[in-house]
Amino acid sequence: MPQLQKQVDIAGHFAGLNFKQVPAAIQQPVGMKLNKDGKPNEMNATYRQMTEVRQTYPKGQVAVLNIIGDVGNHSDGTVDNASSLSLKYLVAARAKSYRVLKITGKDAQHSKLHNNAQVDKALINFLWGK
Repeated sequence: MPQLQKQVDIAGHFAGLNFKQVPAAIQQPVGMKLNKDGKPNEMNATYRQMTEVRQTYPKGQVAVLNIIGDVGNHSDGTVDNASSLSLKYLVAARAKSYRVLKITGKDAQHSKLHNNAQVDKALINFLWGK
């Protein structure tokens, strides 16, 4: 059976979003901060559910690349960087490796990240080592 070896996350909203129209279960808690391990000081219902199953993540098997954007306000314009960085708490302790790539500037905007040359190069290097 195939096994996950590499995982790339781009602009993930793991700890929630700040939109008023989203359900409370996925809203990012107001004033949320992360500790050194990426653990949020407050968690929404969805993130709490993910913490309950994090021990099922394959141990020592998966290399993780977490790509986040910062347009200058600790956000990619849609997702707060703290929400994206909270992936660390969910997977880093069991991952083979965990690395964050922060893209900055106007091309770091949420919907532009998938068309960003810096992101493309990082993906190619990470996935295929070229």
